[in-house]
Amino acid sequence: MTHDLDGPDATPTRIAFVCVQNAGRSQMAYAFARRERERRGLDDRIDLFTGGTQPADHVHEEVVAAMDAVGLDLSGRTPREITFEEIQGCDLVVTMGCSAEDVCPAGWAGENRDWGLEDPDGRPPAEVAAIRDEIERRVHDLFEEVE
Repeated sequence: MTHDLDGPDATPTRIAFVCVQNAGRSQMAYAFARRERERRGLDDRIDLFTGGTQPADHVHEEVVAAMDAVGLDLSGRTPREITFEEIQGCDLVVTMGCSAEDVCPAGWAGENRDWGLEDPDGRPPAEVAAIRDEIERRVHDLFEEVE
C-alpha cells in the first residue's frame, strides 16, 4: 500500500477494521490501531474506522477482559454497522477472517486484506489472549508499513 503521508497535498490514510459482529477481533484491532496511531503521532495522518456487517449488541466479555489485561478499556464500546460510504472512502479494509463478503462491494478501488483470525467469542482466556497478541502484532506491522 502506498500513500503519501508527508506531501503538501497529503490526505489521511483511511483504514477500516471490519468483521461481521464488530464485537471481538475488529474491536481489538481498532483499539490497538488507535493506540499505535497516538504513539507514533499520526493522529492527523491516519483515520481509523471499525464496524460490522451485522453488529452484535455488545463487545464480547472475554474480549473486554483480554484487552483490559493489556491496559485497553473496551467496556464502553458498542458494535456498530460499517457503512458502504465508509468502506468506499477507505484506502485499506482489513477483515478479520470472518465471512464479510458484503464489506467490499464491486467498484471499490481500495485494498482489502483478510487476516484470517479465529473468533474469540466463547473461547477460554488463554486462547483469547493469543488472538489478542496476534492482532497487536499485525497492527504494529501494518503501521510500520503505512508509516
